Amino acid sequence: MNHASLWDRYCRSLCHCPEIGLSLDISRMNHDDAFLRNMEPSIQKAYAEMLSLESGSIANPDEGRMVGHYWLRNPSLAPEESIRSEIENAREQVLAFSRRIHDGGITNPNGERFTKLLVIGIGGSALGPQFVADALASSHDSMKPYFLDNTDPDGIDRVLNELGSELGRTLTIVISKSGSTKETRNGMLETRLAYHQRGLVFSRHAVAITGVDSELDRLARAEEWLERFPMWDWVGGRTSVTSAVGLLPAALQGIDINSLLEGACACDVITRQTETSNNPAALMALMWHYAGNGRGEKDMVMLPYKDRLLLFSRYLQQLLMESLGKEFDRDGRIVHQGLAVYGNKGSTDQHAYVQQLRDGVANFFVTFIEVLSDRCSASPAMEEGITSGDFLFGFLQGTRAALHEKGRQSLTITVEKVDAATIGALIALFERSVGLYASLININAYHQPGVEAGKKAAGAIISLQKKVVEYVAGQRKAMTAGEIAAGLGRVDETEAIFSILRHLAANPDRGVTVVSEGSVAEWMFSIQP
Repeated sequence: MNHASLWDRYCRSLCHCPEIGLSLDISRMNHDDAFLRNMEPSIQKAYAEMLSLESGSIANPDEGRMVGHYWLRNPSLAPEESIRSEIENAREQVLAFSRRIHDGGITNPNGERFTKLLVIGIGGSALGPQFVADALASSHDSMKPYFLDNTDPDGIDRVLNELGSELGRTLTIVISKSGSTKETRNGMLETRLAYHQRGLVFSRHAVAITGVDSELDRLARAEEWLERFPMWDWVGGRTSVTSAVGLLPAALQGIDINSLLEGACACDVITRQTETSNNPAALMALMWHYAGNGRGEKDMVMLPYKDRLLLFSRYLQQLLMESLGKEFDRDGRIVHQGLAVYGNKGSTDQHAYVQQLRDGVANFFVTFIEVLSDRCSASPAMEEGITSGDFLFGFLQGTRAALHEKGRQSLTITVEKVDAATIGALIALFERSVGLYASLININAYHQPGVEAGKKAAGAIISLQKKVVEYVAGQRKAMTAGEIAAGLGRVDETEAIFSILRHLAANPDRGVTVVSEGSVAEWMFSIQP
């Protein structure tokens, strides 16, 4: 295709949305006009399903649950007055609490202002807030955020050691809808111990974001934590960033959460319209369908050419892959759907994996994100009339052209700048695209049975570990994993028993010793009384 026809295709394919300072270019996808025409009945059906969802229809029949993250940025859309009031009250609660923290109305027991923020969560309770915090951080932030987003002891130590003597001026937010999520619970317990070791009372530094009357809610009430904020069953973790889950950490950091919500709301309005050529979320969902033949046959590589958007791909991994990765469709048929997401940032991509993208296996399509504004101040010249931002722009355009030359497909999202409104719009854009694409491929984007299966399997391992330790300690002799499994009547779980013992033996404080001679089947494990 020559440059003139490329320009013509670009002009016809660009979806420009000045209301939110965003445009979507689909011209470097290989679809033709017939594809969009043929898909129009399906996307119109998706619009209708989305309208029903936003009106309060049950999204998860097995749970009897609505899905209402769109109401969070426009409470007037909520199907019940009680829900509208809860959203508005929670938003005011976030703003009021943040003001009191910033103004010194709420301090630590020594009367010192809180200057650091520790957020304890997992999955959607961490990925969204982390993305927002990193994207919108500035030297003028009121509080510096830190995150515990795993149950890795070394990772916990790294964060708590970094806080060090500042722990006394650190406000801790614990986020868990049920209050029983193990990773979050473990992070909270380790953090509580760290406060205690410094002679501090954890509850005087603690805030909860959780479901009403959950385990965490009851604990926070009993111990009189500083504040409790709501999580609702109609907001999934991966779509919770515009609830208190994301708004409270952002507001405490000093981010303009009203602008973030306004950006998300404005994008919702644009992506709610049913004229497909003017709806960037619909066009993006259709391009996902085209690229992967409606089967997720191509991965999506996210390449934001802006350091502030580095964590966007991590956030999108959960939003897309937990929503779209399903074994069954809505009719109960086995379909094994999904859309894999990975990414880096430009122009690091040039030195990381663009070589494979251009010349290797063609199992992907790219989504570029271009930010027009380089920085808030003037840029010095790196060469005659050329700034570092010009080079970044050149690398994006060059990579896009180089991929197109080899028939590698790409989308380009262009935004004017990275601010709170833009971040809100990007979040809303992808949330809507996920919902529309799920309708196109007939799957339920709002449940996650695979995640629950993994949690149950992990629980079974923990239960087995307790039995193994009790049994080995009672034997008072060294035994192989096979002998232990036979003694427990769990021969079919010998590998799991070996893995448990090897892990325990690698940590001296656990009391398990191993003689690792011969094959792994001959390794001898014991526990000294």
